[in-house]
Amino acid sequence: MPRLAVVLYARGDITAAFVDKGDTFARTFLATGTYGFIPGRPSAYTQPLYGFFLIPFYWIFGRHWEVVGSAHIVVAVATAWLVYEIGRRVASERIGIVAALLATLHPYLVWHDVHMNREVLDQLLAAAIVLLTLVAAERGSWWVAAALGGTLGVAILGNVRLVALPLVIAAYVLWRRGLATHGAVVALVVVASAVVVVAPWVVRNDITVGCAALTTDGRALWKANNSNTLATLRAGKWIDDVPGIPGAPLTPQDAGDLYQRTGRVVATNECAQMHYYRRLAVDFVTDHPGEKAQLAVQAAGMLWQPSVTKTEGRPGKGTWLDLGRAWVEPAFMLLLYGFAIAGLFLVPRRFAVLALMLLAYDTAAAMLFAGETRYRAPWDFLTAVLAAAALAALWNRRRRHAVEVGAVDDLGPIGAPSLDEELDGAPATRRAHAGGESGVPRERDQRLG
Repeated sequence: MPRLAVVLYARGDITAAFVDKGDTFARTFLATGTYGFIPGRPSAYTQPLYGFFLIPFYWIFGRHWEVVGSAHIVVAVATAWLVYEIGRRVASERIGIVAALLATLHPYLVWHDVHMNREVLDQLLAAAIVLLTLVAAERGSWWVAAALGGTLGVAILGNVRLVALPLVIAAYVLWRRGLATHGAVVALVVVASAVVVVAPWVVRNDITVGCAALTTDGRALWKANNSNTLATLRAGKWIDDVPGIPGAPLTPQDAGDLYQRTGRVVATNECAQMHYYRRLAVDFVTDHPGEKAQLAVQAAGMLWQPSVTKTEGRPGKGTWLDLGRAWVEPAFMLLLYGFAIAGLFLVPRRFAVLALMLLAYDTAAAMLFAGETRYRAPWDFLTAVLAAAALAALWNRRRRHAVEVGAVDDLGPIGAPSLDEELDGAPATRRAHAGGESGVPRERDQRLG
């Protein structure tokens, strides 16, 4: 319902302002059969998933704000259900409900989810990855591992920052399963399945664009790693504001914009530009490690700051949106962070370790590329699950205290049992799986009492 209200309020901007490159790719494909900026010139200058997502909706219903907004709301609802299932599997249905509410009522996401941004798919796939990882680690099923790897592959097609995530997930599965219970085989299936899903796109780019790559946008890596980046960020701007190289040829995106305005086609060499900008970025990191370290710290701070990054070119500058960026979102996130830290000591260790591994990976990716709220938000559901466990424990403690002092006769239907008690009351099959098929007992957290 909050997202629907935002869709109705922002309907004039959803398909008109700050649209993703995937929108251009989708429209070009439906009009000409070319997946790129310009008809007859295939491109790999963006991660392809969001464009793939838009194509069937545009084809069936047309490109309208109602279509995009409704599709994004459906994705957000699906994400909330996955977060609920994660919380239920980790702890209890009650904690799953609280986690889903925290994750979906996240002020930043309520606004961001319905605008044309690929991160709406990032969070759906991130939640699916976490859920499938928990199941794969418990059951050791090759089919679940294949589904997990396939989901990781799809996520990489949506966000190239996740290219090394299959290795992180495989390491976690191997840690949980161990060599004695075919953990190495399950981990290998995860990685191999991700490669199988990603490979067709890489082959397509090799054949039609000229280089085997996930994306040819090497300039994005350079914008986050050059001698002007740190000063640009400290001035309150974003990496898109980093000055370009004088005399550099038009990027494929620039050529696409020129074609849209004038109909003029300018040839670009995506692969040559990719190698050129990538080399410049690598040279900067190796030649200026101290400045890169400062950039990494800056990026991590921008990623984890509770307030929304306020760059000069932000949409809604000077409006009530800035009030939300400066006050509403920080208040929500500070509370979420506080309860999540407490929740780390309350949830089962297997989930705490997984959450920390994924959040550390997201931080490392931001330090390598660039950090901003929208790169953290797709993983904030992990923080929500941890916070839900702490909130449930606090509620249980207050209710038991009320019983002890005689404020109420008994807990009644409101008095939720502790997390341990809820797990003890779970079905036998779930209790057996909680420690994995290897027979290792599920850890008990007595501190919730």
